[in-house]
Amino acid sequence: MATVIDTTKGAARPRHPEKAHRPDNPVARKPSWIRVKAPVSKEYARTRRIVQEHGLATVCEEAACPNIGECWAERHATFMIMGEICTRACAFCNVATGKPGPLDADEPRRVAEAVAKMELKHAVITSVDRDDLDDGGAAHFAATIRAIRAASPDTSIEVLTPDFRGKEGALEVVLEAAPDVFNHNLETVPGLYPRIRPGARYFHSLRLLQRAKEIAPEVFTKSGIMVGLGESREEVLQVMDDMRCAGVEFITIGQYLQPTRKHAPVARFWTPEEFDGLKRAALAKGFLMAACGPLVRSSHNAGADFQALRQRRASSSAQGNG
Repeated sequence: MATVIDTTKGAARPRHPEKAHRPDNPVARKPSWIRVKAPVSKEYARTRRIVQEHGLATVCEEAACPNIGECWAERHATFMIMGEICTRACAFCNVATGKPGPLDADEPRRVAEAVAKMELKHAVITSVDRDDLDDGGAAHFAATIRAIRAASPDTSIEVLTPDFRGKEGALEVVLEAAPDVFNHNLETVPGLYPRIRPGARYFHSLRLLQRAKEIAPEVFTKSGIMVGLGESREEVLQVMDDMRCAGVEFITIGQYLQPTRKHAPVARFWTPEEFDGLKRAALAKGFLMAACGPLVRSSHNAGADFQALRQRRASSSAQGNG
């Protein structure tokens, strides 16, 4: 059964007011291959304490990620900046929606302190969508990157950004701060955008990834989708081709899990064997890396994946020069 979270922290307002009057969708029983352990380790508790002490939010909690126990036990956390309330209302997402508050100018410093205290080798920074801001929060991303660089210079940094739709120059501001990995998720196949991701546009997101590679070719580009929302295998393969045309080097594909009865239902559960087939197809299409599996998420094992990415790019370059 999916975790049901009905209200935002410290408030009586519905977590998803735009979904409150929608009919309930039954939550499908998970198959045997989707099982996670309860988070009980000492390292999990330590990570949670550091996050709370610094007054930070994580997408691990806000999006009800199934890997939180594993990742936090290994001192991996994906920090979610610019508040806990998103200006969009995607049908798959468990992050609260509504009107966000003002930006916290001290947040970049606190994120950097938490990264240093957790001794992270690789930090992942994401955010809610902030369509209310003139730059979509790009300057806040850049400030957070720079604060981490100052506090923990040996830490590699990955950003998972919104699409900055209609915010001229926002992407450039983020890339000027020199993250090591630029990630923006396409989330699903284009035919499902009107139902699943109505506030976004598939080809705008694709172009954002392409422009990131054009502006900063040394930065690794990454994107991910979910399956189980009603897409076909052929549509997924086409998304792979689109990503490769945009220069994306790393693809993640995971199973969609329905957060509450008000969210989009699971159309079907893809099997581990099907995910293995998607990984083989992605690597055959030229991705440097492909993480495909029922519980794969954008930032799952991000640190180890970054090291592998660097090694594979170096190996590919060496072969090209040989």
